[in-house]
Amino acid sequence: MQKYFIYLLLLLPCHTLADTIRVAVASNFSEPIKAIAAQYEKYTGHRLILVFGSTGKHYAQIINGAPFDLFLAADTRRPQLLEQQGAAIAGSRFTYARGRLVLWSSRADYVDAEGNVLATGEYNRLAIANPKLAPYGKAAQEVLESKGLWKTLQHRLVRGESIAQAYQFVRSGNAELGLVAYSQIKRPSHTNTGSYWIVPQAFYQPIEQQAVLLKENAVARDFMSYLQKQEIKIIITLYGYDAR
Repeated sequence: MQKYFIYLLLLLPCHTLADTIRVAVASNFSEPIKAIAAQYEKYTGHRLILVFGSTGKHYAQIINGAPFDLFLAADTRRPQLLEQQGAAIAGSRFTYARGRLVLWSSRADYVDAEGNVLATGEYNRLAIANPKLAPYGKAAQEVLESKGLWKTLQHRLVRGESIAQAYQFVRSGNAELGLVAYSQIKRPSHTNTGSYWIVPQAFYQPIEQQAVLLKENAVARDFMSYLQKQEIKIIITLYGYDAR
């Protein structure tokens, strides 16, 4: 009888042994991770619960015991801190994407090819993510500082908790301009209306986005490996990232 039971187990499809993991994801990466997770779930039968938010907020939640298995941050600093503080598996960090910043308006022909509209003052609101919480917000501050506009534009800035909220400010028309993630306006099979300027890398520090394993979990570790496959890197680049 025991041998017969073991034989039946071997015949069962692999998704019978499926597991669920919780993944904290930087909000700029919401669209590509949904596509990647859907493929992974179909391929393995495992389930991924994706929780989106600013990198700073996720970091605070993890430090305070939030039950995540994996963290896809928008910087290198928080994953490194988690390793140093013993809240992540040492040696598990890797860069899964490199982000780019754009100056975007939902209005066509509003943003010029050099981004000079920033200095014209012919707008009321410029949306950015909170620099203290979101790496894309920190990059936006660096851009404005590089152009000598950080102090003069303080009264025009609207700060979102995350880059997703900054994007929504512009999309809804509550801000004429926004410094947002290129991935938010460049998506496969979807074209955003409006106008944008891809900010040259010289104006801000590279946005290295790292993943880190928070718990020794076989499924989470397997998904970490899955993210590094060449075919997944191709998907990531389709959303406006550098995934080399």
